Amino acid sequence: MTILQKRRAALGSLFFLAGICFASWASRIPDVQVKFGLSESQLGTLLLGLPIGSLVALPLAGWAVHKYGSRIVILLGAIGYMIFLPLIGFSSSIWLLVPVVMLFGMIGNLMNISLNTQALAVEDMYGRSILGSFHGLWSLAGFSGAGIGAVMIYLDVLPRYHYLVISGIALLIVIVAQGYLVKENKSQAGGGFVMKKPDALLLRIGGIAFLGMLSEGCMFDWSGVYFKKVVEIQPGLVALGYVSFMGAMASGRFVSDRLTNRFGRLSILRLSGILIFMGLLVSVIFPTPIYATIGFLLVGFGVASIIPVSYSVAGRSKLYSPGIALAIVSTISFFGFLTGPPLIGYIADLLSLQASFVLIAVAGLGITLLASIRLDVFKNID
Repeated sequence: MTILQKRRAALGSLFFLAGICFASWASRIPDVQVKFGLSESQLGTLLLGLPIGSLVALPLAGWAVHKYGSRIVILLGAIGYMIFLPLIGFSSSIWLLVPVVMLFGMIGNLMNISLNTQALAVEDMYGRSILGSFHGLWSLAGFSGAGIGAVMIYLDVLPRYHYLVISGIALLIVIVAQGYLVKENKSQAGGGFVMKKPDALLLRIGGIAFLGMLSEGCMFDWSGVYFKKVVEIQPGLVALGYVSFMGAMASGRFVSDRLTNRFGRLSILRLSGILIFMGLLVSVIFPTPIYATIGFLLVGFGVASIIPVSYSVAGRSKLYSPGIALAIVSTISFFGFLTGPPLIGYIADLLSLQASFVLIAVAGLGITLLASIRLDVFKNID
């Protein structure tokens, strides 16, 4: 392997680390609920700590990456994961658990911004798009973490020991990978916390990422409900929609780089929006197991490239350093991930679940539109 290939492999392993830590926590949430005797509403309040922590960390992450470089922030974030993941398992009271979960959410976004900033540096060395493959590894880690969690639950292993095992794996990854991370030259553009107005490029790509994350968040939270209540599939196959969406999204990320390099970033964003629109339209018009599954596969492929391509475009801002630019776009898109799922619920109550899925289809068209008008904003990004 060349040194560049080793850098790519090392960074990919750290994307995998971030994904498996998050998925390991998620896989044991039911155990946390039982341990503390939480009702559904109390659990929902606890889980709100994660996005609150993530949101608080967004401007901090941009500033830290700009000031200290992505390598330092990645290593500090990885150490934070190794500490706070087991702390979730060892928390003896809900008063200790809540701040730990919030800090865990903060670490997640520190890792998100720093890993993607590092990925942009490696991508520039390659001279072609490779960001999608890193996001594919994160998705693959999600499947792996869920699988390990299922095994741990089957073996009746307490969450604290499960998390210690994951922290041990994370430590090995950091030891091997840290020597290959890029010590990038920090840009002098736009330091400080993210409080200033984004430029036209970041507003546009932030809007695209917002609609992409809105679609992704809705599919995460509502796929199973849609298959249960609209498709009316047999109980044992309720997860089929979620699995088909997730599988298509993960596999799509591994091929998105090749397609992006061949057809260009804007073409891929336009195609992504059309796939989301077509997939959801098929699922709404023909709510049968076969057609709905095909529709959810199309949506998964559509969602796959949006965030990697959006981050790749944002990192080429002429006015902001990559860390700051990524934090701005992440902040905008994050609100899509937060607001989308409850919005679907409100519309479903007022009209129907199918009507709410039409909204996500329209979001797909919005992505295509934003990638097709006033193209001077995207000058020199392809």
